[in-house]
Amino acid sequence: MTLETTPPQVPGRRLSVAPMMDWTDRHCRVFHRQITRHTWLYTEMVTTGALVYGDVERHLRYDEIEHPVALQLGGSEPADLAKSAKLGQEWGYDEINLNCGCPSERVQRGAFGACLMNEPQLVADCVKAMRDAVTIDVTVKHRIGIDKNEEYGFVRDFIGTIAEAGCRTFIVHARNAILKGLSPKENREIPPLRYEVAYQLKREFPELEIIINGGIKTDDEIALHLQHVDGVMLGREAYHNPYWMANWDARFYGDDAMPKTRAEVLAAMVPYIAAQLAQYGGHGLKLNSITRHMLGLTAGLPGARAFRQMLSDPKKLATANPELLLEAAAQIRSL
Repeated sequence: MTLETTPPQVPGRRLSVAPMMDWTDRHCRVFHRQITRHTWLYTEMVTTGALVYGDVERHLRYDEIEHPVALQLGGSEPADLAKSAKLGQEWGYDEINLNCGCPSERVQRGAFGACLMNEPQLVADCVKAMRDAVTIDVTVKHRIGIDKNEEYGFVRDFIGTIAEAGCRTFIVHARNAILKGLSPKENREIPPLRYEVAYQLKREFPELEIIINGGIKTDDEIALHLQHVDGVMLGREAYHNPYWMANWDARFYGDDAMPKTRAEVLAAMVPYIAAQLAQYGGHGLKLNSITRHMLGLTAGLPGARAFRQMLSDPKKLATANPELLLEAAAQIRSL
């Protein structure tokens, strides 16, 4: 692979699916791309240590169909982040995103994630190092505050400092991060959502791209937020109810091409799964490593429970037969 000299032409970050550990792996992203052509997709967080000292190919491989796709990095050493960002561009990712929002104690022990919001100048140094190493966008995903600090000035000054280092895109998870006492799951639910903070940031920094994230579950909510900010990032609702994304290309990107039906999505995944099992089955890849991301495809349809049960049946999964998808689809009469 050769280093790209100019950023690729990709759709704007009007909508995106959030990076989610253990969920948005490369198989999940291929599945999501069958449903929406334009929505940005993000990797799980990849630590700089995994790329500097680990198996780069295992962590960075993806399918070309995933574009536009962004690599999210976790780290706090400018040199390591620059090296990792350069690897991301060499592999063809469309964006490098720095995680300044994860509140887990494991991530804190690595001195990155949400705790970096307490060190805006370090984040600025990290961003500058990455921007010097690549020509694609370097973006930052962060919270609106740390622990009980709900002062608007805290996040405003954080963004202002990072923007001076050249970052133009900020993904704002509109909750505080509680660094002690709450699990990552509780950190996604207990701190109150304060969307107005993201709106105020856009008003104060109109030249920056501000993308809002957190607790958004309907198209109407997306449309409302887009009146105030530049983009919306969706997380768990998009994962658990993926066919929700089927109308996004038309409604939010103006693409009138008909989306795939659920049956067409499943049919498109069969050859992908077969190819993946043929290539990586001997290295530990199992059928359910891919099908587990698809359990919500039939959410709300009669027969959805039988569909999920079939794709979760250990005996059926042990056959490693991709045609199991079509067998499961037969449980849904409307397909």
